[in-house]
Amino acid sequence: MEFISHSSFNHRHAYNLPYVSMDCVALQGLGPRASAEEQARALQYFESLKAAENGWQLCISALLSGSYGNEDQVKFFCFQVIEQFVKTRYERTDAGQQNYLREFLLQWIQCNANKSEKPFVKNKVAQILALLFLMDYPHKWHSYFSDVLQTLKFGPRAVDVYLRVLMAIDSEVVDREIVHSAKEIERNTMLKDQMRELCLPSLVNSWYTIITTYETTNVELTGQCLNVIGAYVSWIDINLIANDQFVNVLLRFLSNRYLREAACDCIHEIVSKGMDPVAKTKLSEEDSEFNAKLAKLINGIGCNLVLSWQKLFKAGDVINANITQQSIEEKMSLALQFLTNEFDDVSIAVIDFVRDYVQMIKQISNLKEPQVANIEATIYIVIKKYKYDKSYNFTNEGEDEVAFQEYRKQLKVLFDNLAQVNRELVLRWVQEFVRTTLQNWQSCSFEDVESAIGFLYLLGEAIPASHGNHFNGSETKVTAMQEMMSLLVSCNVSQHSHYAVSLQFFETITRYEKFFNYEPQHIPDVLAAFLDHRGLHHANGTVVSRTAYLFSRFIKSLKVHMQHYTPDILRRLQDLLAISPVIDNHMVIPSPDDQLFLYETAAVLIVSSNFESQEKQILMKNLLLPVMGKFTENLERLVVETDRQTQADLAEFLSHAMAVTSRTSKAFSNQQTMKTCGCVQAYLDALQVFLPALEIPHQQAVLQSAIRQFLHRMVVCLEEEILPYIPSAAERLLKHSDIRSIQEFIPLINQIISKFKKEIVPFLQRIFMPLVRVIFNALTQPIDESDQHAVRDKQTLQRSYFLFISAILTNGVDDVIASQDVGNVREILLTIIQGVVTFPDPVAQKTCFNILRKLVELWGGNEGLIGFEEFMYQNIVPACFMAPMKESFDLSDAQTTQALFESALCLRTILDKRGDDFVRFLQNEYLPTLDVSPQLIQEYCQALKSDSKMFKNYLKLFFQRAKS
Repeated sequence: MEFISHSSFNHRHAYNLPYVSMDCVALQGLGPRASAEEQARALQYFESLKAAENGWQLCISALLSGSYGNEDQVKFFCFQVIEQFVKTRYERTDAGQQNYLREFLLQWIQCNANKSEKPFVKNKVAQILALLFLMDYPHKWHSYFSDVLQTLKFGPRAVDVYLRVLMAIDSEVVDREIVHSAKEIERNTMLKDQMRELCLPSLVNSWYTIITTYETTNVELTGQCLNVIGAYVSWIDINLIANDQFVNVLLRFLSNRYLREAACDCIHEIVSKGMDPVAKTKLSEEDSEFNAKLAKLINGIGCNLVLSWQKLFKAGDVINANITQQSIEEKMSLALQFLTNEFDDVSIAVIDFVRDYVQMIKQISNLKEPQVANIEATIYIVIKKYKYDKSYNFTNEGEDEVAFQEYRKQLKVLFDNLAQVNRELVLRWVQEFVRTTLQNWQSCSFEDVESAIGFLYLLGEAIPASHGNHFNGSETKVTAMQEMMSLLVSCNVSQHSHYAVSLQFFETITRYEKFFNYEPQHIPDVLAAFLDHRGLHHANGTVVSRTAYLFSRFIKSLKVHMQHYTPDILRRLQDLLAISPVIDNHMVIPSPDDQLFLYETAAVLIVSSNFESQEKQILMKNLLLPVMGKFTENLERLVVETDRQTQADLAEFLSHAMAVTSRTSKAFSNQQTMKTCGCVQAYLDALQVFLPALEIPHQQAVLQSAIRQFLHRMVVCLEEEILPYIPSAAERLLKHSDIRSIQEFIPLINQIISKFKKEIVPFLQRIFMPLVRVIFNALTQPIDESDQHAVRDKQTLQRSYFLFISAILTNGVDDVIASQDVGNVREILLTIIQGVVTFPDPVAQKTCFNILRKLVELWGGNEGLIGFEEFMYQNIVPACFMAPMKESFDLSDAQTTQALFESALCLRTILDKRGDDFVRFLQNEYLPTLDVSPQLIQEYCQALKSDSKMFKNYLKLFFQRAKS
């Protein structure tokens, strides 16, 4: 396509179009002082132009007339009309009109080469040209790029538009952040392939010409071109850019304060692109030092060099691997300078490269002196950078503080890798840091103290230990660890005023609790720290909360050493164990969650002590009686309370009282049971105090949940003593029930069945049908299908019901079902069939097939339940065929396949019970009704009689063929 002068571009006569001027009155609405009415008229006018068949031609005429040279809004709206035409009608027009539009756009670039256009106008022109590229290249407009490249001779403004066109094309074709359809992806791939074949060398040459021509005269244009290169380099042939010609220019730009950021980004894109390892090594020989952008560049170069080294190392290419390694070593000195930079955003920019380097030298057997020096320097930097900055705001942590904590995590990962390379060196550095800091902690900054204790803590993960015990094994390690821990607990650093030091102290003490098995003489001092103003009685709620958890862990781990301290600990915990309602969300210390740990700790001390059972009983009652008293007192308040918020607060308190009581039961074990400790009556008394809460007419959801959890614990810890309370508790729990509460009640019943089995049969026989009716009623309640929570609750209740039936059959109490009326039994069995066939829920289907298999095992023989044989043939067998044939039964889904295999086991069980009678039923009665050929019937029956594994595989293939 040739360029033509403005005068020879006959836009008025090309298609016999008379020149029609724009509506000047309407255009006034685009002015800065236009009224809302005038603006509306202008917008309406341009919408009419978009809709008109020749509106785009009128806009071209207006643009070429020169009448609106200074009216940017008019030009922008005209190009919008043209853009609308391209998007909606361009492809349907004839070739002449399409060529007319192309000529105009190229002519516009030429005509405006001496005019300063607003960026939004140039961007719109670029977008239109990018759209034409999508539609016409390469078949309709084969010379697209050569035509556009010809515009570059018209000067920098034309170059600007050209670069904007390329970025617009990248946005449409390459940008990975834009989600494309499969058809668009196919189109984009084709376009990139055509560009690689037809025009990329020309484009790359133009980029080189631009960045070298305008390097000093127009740095904005040069930076713009670097951005284009960075965008395109991800998919073009890397050798077009990663060569001496380009790289030398790019490295030169690193010394130009106006271009170095864009050059860094461009080089980063180059080194991040997958390329030949040797080529990448040679590309990255230069390094410089500017700012975080340059740190990012070094990081990109370094990471890719390490990746190259790994590929070469694995391939056995020793020569090039050594060349690459040498290049990496040279980059490390600069990377370490960035790592130690005072600004964390600069430091973190190279942390990936440093970590990759450390991981690389882990694979090298004999480290040389420079590598050891790099490791040592990195350890020093990690210790230095791990410290809190003076500006860290502990009272109001914001984005900067969150970023620093993330940075610390990165340093911790780097520290772990360093320890894997040279454990002794890391241990020596940390030991020296801990020793020099803790011996003089009063004169050190809190940042140093916290960091020193922190690195002692980090050693626990960085240096491996058998079963977490760092105090046996290597003598060097054990000696160092014992020295550091002895210093920690004896130097009185727990008295430090900063709460960050207090937290780190208790974290470290708890991590290395095994130390106190070897040096128990330190236990009294540590207990004192936990229990006084330094720990559980600290003024800072964060410290109290964390210490409550850590103290629980500490006591559990060292309970054999606590005998002599138990009475004193219980006495000093007394004020922390006091419970009372929290009104209007008022913050309390310790919090309810903290008290759960404290009550469990107190119970562990009592249960694990060497006291006689009578003494343990007294101590446990002393622990629980205040809770019972507060519970009764506030239950009476709840009965008469009318304010809803106060009712909610009181209910939460009652729930908390039950929760702390439940939590104490975790102290018991198979060796130290509730009965051997003489504590049964204390918990039965608690149960009697708690159960009346189920009679309160309000806040039942909260109260029921707490009582269910308490009953769960009692079923675990008590034996037959709890049985008299179960009927009453169950009846009350079902009295005020909904889908959620029933769903949460069923696991409790299942737990009771699993533990007590035959002992619970009379109760189960009474409660079975009432419970089933409650479940059925809940499941038949209409729900809003768009309410995901309601749908999920209903599905969960269905699953829970099936698990309930399964628990009855699994635990040998099937008499509970068999003893029901015949009609009820049949109804129950049909719900299992429905669970298999109707519900598109593979988890429930698997459970139901399992139930059917157990039923067949129990009742499918000659002496089984009367009528069950008929039910088996009329319902169970058809279900095993109907369910897999459902469209919702997805045989490619793993869970659905498990359900299918369970159905296979069910059919095999029927075969075991009925033998040839079942085979004859399939051959002569059932399978013929499914229009299955005699040959396939014979094949199926043969597979059924093979082993289970073969039949499972056959069954899947059988249904895959049937559904295809």
